[in-house]
Amino acid sequence: MANEYSEITPEIQRLADLCQRNGRIDPELYTRYDVKRGLRDLNGKGVLAGLTEISEIQSTMKVDGKDVPCEGKLFYRGIDVEELIRGCVRERRFGFEETTYLLLFGELPTREELDEFNRLLSHYRSLPTSFVRDIIMKAPSHDMMNTLARSVLTLYSYDDFSDDISIPNVLRQCMQLIALFPLLSVYGYQAYRHYHDGQSLFIHAPVDKLSTAENILHILRADCKYTALEARVLDIALILHAEHGGGNNSTFTTHVVSSSGTDTYSAIAAALGSLKGPKHGGANIKVVRMFEDMKEVVKDWKDEEEVSSYLRRLLHKEAFDKAGLIYGMGHAVYSLSDPRAKVMESFVKSLSEEKGRMDEYNLYSMVARLAPQIISQERRIYKGVSPNVDFFSGFIYSMLDLPLELYTPIFAIARISGWSAHRIEELTNAGKIIRPAYRAVQDRRDYRPMDQRG
Repeated sequence: MANEYSEITPEIQRLADLCQRNGRIDPELYTRYDVKRGLRDLNGKGVLAGLTEISEIQSTMKVDGKDVPCEGKLFYRGIDVEELIRGCVRERRFGFEETTYLLLFGELPTREELDEFNRLLSHYRSLPTSFVRDIIMKAPSHDMMNTLARSVLTLYSYDDFSDDISIPNVLRQCMQLIALFPLLSVYGYQAYRHYHDGQSLFIHAPVDKLSTAENILHILRADCKYTALEARVLDIALILHAEHGGGNNSTFTTHVVSSSGTDTYSAIAAALGSLKGPKHGGANIKVVRMFEDMKEVVKDWKDEEEVSSYLRRLLHKEAFDKAGLIYGMGHAVYSLSDPRAKVMESFVKSLSEEKGRMDEYNLYSMVARLAPQIISQERRIYKGVSPNVDFFSGFIYSMLDLPLELYTPIFAIARISGWSAHRIEELTNAGKIIRPAYRAVQDRRDYRPMDQRG
């Protein structure tokens, strides 16, 4: 039952109805004035809004002068992310930290440079005195993204040079946030599960020699234990989520807010607000919940006809949340394949075997194969449909025993690297404040005195 503070009163409902009634814009006007809704054209391609050297997404290639869909590719500073991960796996080392170095500084680090960078991150991986007690433990939210944003904004008060937007100071602030995001996220969750769920409270300190992925598992689990494969798979997930071009919603938010000249904490908090949205960072939660429903409804997980029937009912708004979507399928940019999903899929099977969850893995694999066929039969689509990164990431997090509340914060722990690189890029180029135009379509009217209204 909602408390009085949260109540929607009849007066508020009436005013909300008025807002909606007078706020609707005829969709035909977007076509008439050639306005790209969502800053996308009719083919779903993003409207060009800026230039970047940080990352590149490839979904098409030129053939006879025409753009033809191709297997998706993702490049960090010009380097294929699949090659980056292969190198880390081949040399048996964690790669998120060197990926962060690459995104921030534009080059892969030498061993000495990476060691120095890791020492700096370790140095910054400690919160101000009493921050956990005074900030994180007080009024814990049920949503860890709000807790994380509040913590980030509060860190502004602990910084003597909070408003200094010189590049050295912004880099220092960004590196501190990169180092602290795992602590802020996990400690926020521990406070919530203690005060709201009555669970035991434990706050583990991070360990200097451990990687970001290892430290997340170390501070999250009561016994601090994890397997080498668990840490490796989480590290790869962090690499794949670290950056995805300047046009995704939260990174574009970082550019927009940074262009105003505001402080780092405000810019990153704004990006967190964007990432929290279920259309952006919360998508893998929808995938997990969809599969939980599927596993209850579908009696035989090996029966292709029964699984296909469920998928069709999803599209017909007859199953799960009745939204008409198969979550984890398709992407705003990629067409034939999402390279991040392909990389994740290659590690999902090994983790499934270690965790004894091969039946679920086989179900995921079947859906990944059947869903594109069914979507193409049921819907008119302008490009290919394939599993995206959210399709497998939620399953991976489930096998890592990560609580659902931390799925989106894990995304943020990775993406803060990309946000930081884009903030520095925006400030370095010192462009104009980003201010797109909106066309007014409201007819002009005369002012009416109070006694002539109604």
